[in-house]
Amino acid sequence: MIDNQAIRAEFPLLSQTEKDLPLVYLDNASTSQKPQQVIDAVAKYYASENANVHRGVYGLSERATEAFEGVRGQVQRLLNANTTKEVIFVRGATEGINLVASSWGRSSLKPGDQIIVSEMEHHSNLVPWQLLVADLGIEIVKWPIDARGQLHLEDLAGLLNDKTRLVAVTHMSNALGSINPINEIITMAHQQGAKVLVDAAQSISHMPIDVQALDVDFLVFSGHKMYAPTGIGVLYAKQALLEQMPPYMGGGDMIYQVSFEATTFNELPYKFEAGTPNIAGVIGLGSAISFIERVGFDTIAKIENDLLDYATARLSAIPGLRIIGEADHKGAVISFVFDQAHPHDIATLIDQDAIALRASHHCAMPVMLKFNLPATLRASFGVYNNRDDVDRLCAALVDALDMLA
Repeated sequence: MIDNQAIRAEFPLLSQTEKDLPLVYLDNASTSQKPQQVIDAVAKYYASENANVHRGVYGLSERATEAFEGVRGQVQRLLNANTTKEVIFVRGATEGINLVASSWGRSSLKPGDQIIVSEMEHHSNLVPWQLLVADLGIEIVKWPIDARGQLHLEDLAGLLNDKTRLVAVTHMSNALGSINPINEIITMAHQQGAKVLVDAAQSISHMPIDVQALDVDFLVFSGHKMYAPTGIGVLYAKQALLEQMPPYMGGGDMIYQVSFEATTFNELPYKFEAGTPNIAGVIGLGSAISFIERVGFDTIAKIENDLLDYATARLSAIPGLRIIGEADHKGAVISFVFDQAHPHDIATLIDQDAIALRASHHCAMPVMLKFNLPATLRASFGVYNNRDDVDRLCAALVDALDMLA
C-alpha cells in the first residue's frame, strides 16, 4: 500500500493555508516543494559544516569536501554514469546546456553544420543554439510536433543528414507532458554520426535514467524540479567529450597551475567548476536523491500515473475545457485552455481558492505558436499530490467559469 498522506506530511510548506484554505500546489513542472530532510540537510550544513571545499586542509573543510563529493557519487549512481568525472555541478539545466553550447559547440561546430532541435523544447534548449548561429554560421533545423504534441521518428529520419552534428531534445515536455522515445532518437542520431543532448529537467524526478544504457552524449537536469534546492543542477557528459572540451569559465579550482605566461587546467570534473560552488545546494541535492530513492520510482510512477488518468478524466468532463497535448506517452502534466476565458484570468480566480496553478507560455513559446495560443493553464503533479487536489482544482475551475459567465 502507498501511504500518500505520509509522503505529503514530509513537505512542511504543504501544511500551510492560503486565503484560510488548505493549499493545493500544482506547479511542480516549474519547481517542486522540498521535504523536511532536504531543508534539514541544508540547515545542518550551514549550522555545523560550513566551509569551502577542495581548498582547506583543516578538518571542517575536509568534512565539507567529503560531503560535497559524496553527492557527486550519488548522482553517478542515480544516472549510472561510468565515473564521477562525468558529473559536472552547474546552477541548473539551463547552465548545463549553455556550457555545452559554449564549450563543445564553439570548439566543434563549423559553418554549414546543423543542429536538430525539437519544436517542443524549453527556451533553454533553443536559445543557446540560436546564439551560435550568427557567430559560427551553423543552422538550426526544427523537428516539428504533431497536433497531439508528439514527435515522430520518421520525421527525424528525414531531417538527419551528413551535416547533422547534434540532436537537442527534451525527455519530457514541460508544456505538454509528452515523453519522447529517447533511446530510439539516440540510436538514430548516432547512426548518422551526430551527438545527442537530452534535457531531463522534467523527467529526472519521475522515472529512472541510465545514461550508459541510453548511450547519451550529454544530459542535463535541475535540482529544484526534483525536491532539491534552487540554483543547483547537473551536466552529465561522456568523459571523452569532456576531455576534449575547453573550460566554460576561468577562475579558482578549475586550474592546476597559473602564471602570467600560461595556465594549465585541472582534471575532470573540476575543469568545468570554476569558483566556489553552491555547496549547500549540492548537499540538498544529495538529500533529495536519498528521498527519491527511499520512496522509489515504482511508487512515484503509481501515484503520478493514477493522478494523470484521474485528472485527465475529470478535466475532460468540464464543458468548454480543451486539453493541449495528448501524446500516447505522457508524464503527470496536463495543459489546457478554455476558449471563452484567458488562462491568466482563470489562474487568478482559482488562486482565491488556494489553488497554485501555472498560466503561462511555460518558456516554450514555439509550442504556443504551434497551437495558436498565448498561454495555457498547466496542472503538473508531484509525488505528494492526490485525488483531493484534483477535485479541488476542478471545483475551482467550474466556479471561475461561472463567475466569468
